Amino acid sequence: GGGVFQGWAGGYPEIVKENELFERYYQELGIVPAGEWGAFMAALREPLPATLRITGYRSHAKEILHCLKEKYFKELQNLEVDGQKVEMPQSLSWYPEELAWHTNLSRKILRKSPQLEKFHQFLVSETECGNISRQEAVSMIPPLLLNVNPHHKILDMCAAPGSKTAQLIEMLHADMNVPFPKGFVIANDVDNKRCYLLVHQAKRLNSPCIMVVNHDASSIPNLQIDVDGRKEVLFYDRILCDVPCSGDGTMRKNIDVWKKWTTQNSLQLHGLQLRIATRGVEQLAEGGRMVYSTCSLNPIENEAVIASLLEKSQGALELADVSSELPGLKRMPGITKWKVMLKDGQWFEEWKDVPSNRQTQIRPTMFPVKDEEKLKAMNLERCLRILPHHQNTGGFFVAVLIKKSPMPWNKRQPKVHQKLPQRTGDTEVTAANSDNSSECITEEPTLAENEESKTMKELQNSDTEQSKKEGVCGPPPSKKMKLFGFKEDPFVFLPEDDPLFLPIQKFYALDPSFPKMNLLTRTQEGKKRQLYMVSKELRNVLLNNSEKMKVINTGIKVWSRNSDGEQFGCAFRLAQEGIYTLYPFIHARIISVCIEDVKILLTQENPFLSKFSSETQKKVKDMAMGSIVLKYDPDPEKPDDLQCPIVLCGWQGKTSLRAFVPKNERLHYLRMMGVEVFKAKRKEEELESKTEEEVQHRLAQTEEGMDVEDKERDLVTKMEAEIGEESSQSPVESSAMEVENKIEDLDQSSKNANSHVSQESKDADTSNVKD
Repeated sequence: GGGVFQGWAGGYPEIVKENELFERYYQELGIVPAGEWGAFMAALREPLPATLRITGYRSHAKEILHCLKEKYFKELQNLEVDGQKVEMPQSLSWYPEELAWHTNLSRKILRKSPQLEKFHQFLVSETECGNISRQEAVSMIPPLLLNVNPHHKILDMCAAPGSKTAQLIEMLHADMNVPFPKGFVIANDVDNKRCYLLVHQAKRLNSPCIMVVNHDASSIPNLQIDVDGRKEVLFYDRILCDVPCSGDGTMRKNIDVWKKWTTQNSLQLHGLQLRIATRGVEQLAEGGRMVYSTCSLNPIENEAVIASLLEKSQGALELADVSSELPGLKRMPGITKWKVMLKDGQWFEEWKDVPSNRQTQIRPTMFPVKDEEKLKAMNLERCLRILPHHQNTGGFFVAVLIKKSPMPWNKRQPKVHQKLPQRTGDTEVTAANSDNSSECITEEPTLAENEESKTMKELQNSDTEQSKKEGVCGPPPSKKMKLFGFKEDPFVFLPEDDPLFLPIQKFYALDPSFPKMNLLTRTQEGKKRQLYMVSKELRNVLLNNSEKMKVINTGIKVWSRNSDGEQFGCAFRLAQEGIYTLYPFIHARIISVCIEDVKILLTQENPFLSKFSSETQKKVKDMAMGSIVLKYDPDPEKPDDLQCPIVLCGWQGKTSLRAFVPKNERLHYLRMMGVEVFKAKRKEEELESKTEEEVQHRLAQTEEGMDVEDKERDLVTKMEAEIGEESSQSPVESSAMEVENKIEDLDQSSKNANSHVSQESKDADTSNVKD
């Protein structure tokens, strides 16, 4: 939302930041300490500082931090814009390793001075690469309190737009030397369009351990996994339950909340929030941790949900004491007493006071627990509420729950259903969720039911089992699921004896330990254009749940078909997205390059071999043409050079050597090496972005269009054929422009291609979704 930035007066009617009901409600509840009300309201009326987070799992996160502090921040020192001194960005004191920063610089100010414009371009470009996330400070808290380890199975229940999901993925990849951590993230959202925004966020992190699914979080199905030949229900070690909320903690960013705020919003959301949280704790493993969070200050959406959950858990859940975690974060304890207010300003202290005509709006679970002993045992003060004036942030609420034993209605932990799933319409029922979420039953069927349905089940499952043997995860059969969103292509795992794999294995001398069973495509017929890869744990989930789960996206691209590749011994070339996952398994076609070689590769489109160092020329001399890996290792004796390793995908021609790296990633590496990549020509930039917008708009009209990445790749191949080996070495940026311009020419011809529709083409218009 634009509210993050100041200086946006033109064209917007001024919203009066007043709401009498809001003030009356929160003053009465006493969530703000005595004497701080004025500071609290003053903070809410101030614009929210822009915050950014450096993604922490890349080996070069420290290099980005170094670049920010030593180059861009230093340029801001003593800088004045319109006679006003520019405020220096500050690191968030409670975020580990100085990886999160906030700044009061607005968009308008960022564009007013050349030094700031460079900084702005840096932020935009690095965000597109996935090296920086623009994320609200308080939104960073829930993933940190989940205490994620790389082996954890994680469910993110209401994940879009995905900034918290990105944090979780980073935590899985804490050790960059492990290409396939044992854990994974299943990121869910009920909104089909927002799922594609989620895919876009997750894709920037290039992880084989993320799956995006599209379900109602309050009835997300139980999944099964294969454990040593036995089917078992999947329980998650960590669950993030960041529920839909009234959002009154976001008033500094979403200023519409000022005029729209009423207590009615919280009353309407409470039931849904409780159902989602209940479904979450059902799927949590014993000893597991679930973080419940909202960007609301309202106890009806916060403490009331947690108290109700704790009460019906009968001791199965407890609130964790996280007061010692995130030192430096100022927080208020949860409250134990509150009242319920209708939008007309009428207050109720107890359920028995609510007249019958109001009992559909107000529910018993909205009131605090009356029994003092029960209330004390709940430790509601262990919840935490973030108030905006304490650290110049948004408002937020977090509660961390630990599961001690199964939920009382799941005393026998659910085993695999032995009977046919019940269906209403065509949607599988996995739990009976009543409106106020008082019951959620998942039980084992009786023996008689087992016998009765066995034959029918075998008949119905024969097709499914055959599909699994063939490694095909088809789209879910439920007609209801296909009524919204896009029809997804199936996930087809490469059979063990697929002839496609042998030349790839030979060409790149893949290690015998390479997990080829984890390779998949998105097509059952015709030529396989792209090969993707998932971790073996996600493969297990995919193969055992395709009939009950709507998967939007999973896997990272590791190889792309190259039409000319076969003459060079392999039809598939390496894809940059998956190179960090593949690299540990590749034993051939690797060329070590020095930093000067890397600069040439990233600044020139198709440089002659003679341009490179003599060492590189020697290595290339005896190597066959085709796809290669270019590896840069830092020299500790040259501390001024880039101090993190880089792996690039390249192509060796007869007389030239080129890098196949997306433009933003090229610019990123060049910045890290101290090469100035700022474009002063504003017209050129505007033309470029306009061209990009037009292309995206046209692609968005086509449901069955070709993947954008496929188009660009084909363009690069066609351009190579046109330009030839003896081409002039045009700068990277102009060549990227040519590619974008040429997409228009190819657009018509590729409209009927039956390739998987990319997230970008599906969701070009959903970029303005609130965090």
